[in-house]
Amino acid sequence: MAKKTVTPAPKQEQKGLEEALSKSEQFFENNKKTIFGALIAIIVIIAGCMLYSAKVAQPRQLRASEAIYPGEAYFVNGDYQTALNGDAYGFEGFISLSEQYKSTKAGKLAGLYAGLCYAQLDSMSIAEKYLAKFSGKDQMVAPAAVGALANCYATNGQLDKAAATFEKAAKQANNNLLSPNFYFQAGLIYESMGKTSQALKLYNLVKTSYPASFESQDIDKYISRLSSK
Repeated sequence: MAKKTVTPAPKQEQKGLEEALSKSEQFFENNKKTIFGALIAIIVIIAGCMLYSAKVAQPRQLRASEAIYPGEAYFVNGDYQTALNGDAYGFEGFISLSEQYKSTKAGKLAGLYAGLCYAQLDSMSIAEKYLAKFSGKDQMVAPAAVGALANCYATNGQLDKAAATFEKAAKQANNNLLSPNFYFQAGLIYESMGKTSQALKLYNLVKTSYPASFESQDIDKYISRLSSK
């Protein structure tokens, strides 16, 4: 937790601050896997549709789509090593296919899947490299990939970078499903670092701009405890 160069607060107030920040940190730790799982589900569903639509595209894109398709089954079933490295039946693995077809949409998806596999295997530094390379215009997959990257940064202790990346993902998504979640996660990270004003700004943004979101249901308690500081 970052120390502030201000006059020490009364013991009771300081204790309350420490408890609030501890709860924020614990919430983030407890929910990282759930959040990451939700992002993966979005990516798998949308990416599957993208691959299906690619089958009517040019021959190279078609070959790429067919090549990475078996890997989705391994990924969904949690066999991340085989998804990354391939099998004995002709599937080459996301690592190889992401390079072989990197100029195609399917090849880019292979790189994204590779990053998610590494993240699921807790190889976050390698996951970062793959996730940072992914780019796309889809309003769900692209920001979800950025959100997954933010999770990697957070797991590796790069909290400032994680919060900024969550905000980037929220703006890129610009929708009622992903944006409030990403803003809320950024707020939690800012709060855990003692950056109250940044956290409060994002909590209020969730409340005013996404009132129907799941995150907005309990946002008042986060706003209230920071507003009293």
